[in-house]
Amino acid sequence: MPRNYDIAELRRLDIAHHLPAQADWQEIEDLGGSRIITHADGCYIHDGDGNRILDGMAGLWCVNVGYGRDELAEVAREQMLELPYYNSFFKTANAPAILLAEKIASLTGGRLPHVFFNSSGSEANDTILRMVRHYWQVKGEHSRTIVISRHNAYHGSTVAGVSMGGMKVMHGQGFPAPGILPMAGIEHVRQPYWYNEGRDMTPEDFGTACAQAIEDKILEVGPENVAAFIGEPVQGAGGVIIPPANYWPQVEAICRKYGILLVCDEVICGFGRTGNIWGHETVGVKPDIIAMAKGLSSGYLPISAVAVSAEIVQVIKTGGDFVHGYTYSGHPVASAVALRNIEIMEREGLFEKVRNETGPYLAEKLATLRDHPLVGEARSVGLLGAVEVVADKATGARFGGAEGTAGPMVRDICIRNGLMVRGIRDSIVMCPPLIITPSQIDDLIGIIRTSLDEAEPKLRAIG
Repeated sequence: MPRNYDIAELRRLDIAHHLPAQADWQEIEDLGGSRIITHADGCYIHDGDGNRILDGMAGLWCVNVGYGRDELAEVAREQMLELPYYNSFFKTANAPAILLAEKIASLTGGRLPHVFFNSSGSEANDTILRMVRHYWQVKGEHSRTIVISRHNAYHGSTVAGVSMGGMKVMHGQGFPAPGILPMAGIEHVRQPYWYNEGRDMTPEDFGTACAQAIEDKILEVGPENVAAFIGEPVQGAGGVIIPPANYWPQVEAICRKYGILLVCDEVICGFGRTGNIWGHETVGVKPDIIAMAKGLSSGYLPISAVAVSAEIVQVIKTGGDFVHGYTYSGHPVASAVALRNIEIMEREGLFEKVRNETGPYLAEKLATLRDHPLVGEARSVGLLGAVEVVADKATGARFGGAEGTAGPMVRDICIRNGLMVRGIRDSIVMCPPLIITPSQIDDLIGIIRTSLDEAEPKLRAIG
């Protein structure tokens, strides 16, 4: 049972002392404090005002096995009593981290047999940036430092993560000047966002054009200067951007053509989210390195990992120490929880369930929203989905003349109506726990439709 919190006092303390992530702190204060989430079970979260909310975002793209898993709490307790912490710096390791590394390697089919642990997706991508540049240095190709990413990509909130990501609003905060990346050697190309940027083309032609933009950038900066291309199989925080089917195979072919490392950011897509264990399986490519986090532990404890090919590790081994790591790399408790979390997903057949049952069902139900006058597109892959809210279905015009008016409004109405979703520009995005049932998907879609109906007169008044 949840504890008997004094919610008013928690809100007061929240304003007085707690700085929430990715938030307008003044807005939080004006609202009288944050919504206080007190407990959760299955696919539902509960707040201090007594509201039960269907969690259409699985926390933050991460609670794959749902809330309230006793065995994850039990394995954490057992590991804390046995070995609560030790580092991996002093030529030491611990059993849970080693066993988890073996498990992750097996889930890659043995293609990426080596695993480096971190605590977050941002740290994983920092590790990747250093690793790929160091790899080329050891090979003697010192000019290969450039990493190519995409506009509107998200690879974390650290300085390296923000640089590799393509979020302009993040580039404009805390760095030398708006539009100037905090780190040199990062280039960005167009994103494969067909609905917003390619509706004058077939999806196939648009996919080819977006892949060609990568090759054009390689030729512009010089192939001998490019270390890697990094991308999410599906851009999550960018708005659930699902690329045309021909895009990723062409991207891989371009990377192989120029000898460039292919990196897939699996922080959101990994561990069954797209219907396969890995998003890169869904889009049909074989990367040299992958980053993972979120679903690795279903968010129960902070942990991330980087899986790396044998060839890359063999080269780095010839260069002496890889002087990189974190205090909590391979944390034994987080590793034990992640290992059991993977066991749960496999035991309950959650990957297959998403691929064969709930993923197709979500797609079917999302399609029913396409007749709504505010819906320009409804798209999904596995249990990742998005609804584009538009003023004009024919042209894709946005309310208020620019993106960002409708999304927050519809999001807030959805939450009031009992569904946690995210509004990214004018996309309502969803990423429910992998345990969600068809009847809960019906509820999710029903709340979105009701909320769109409620928002329509307010949006039409804006124009």
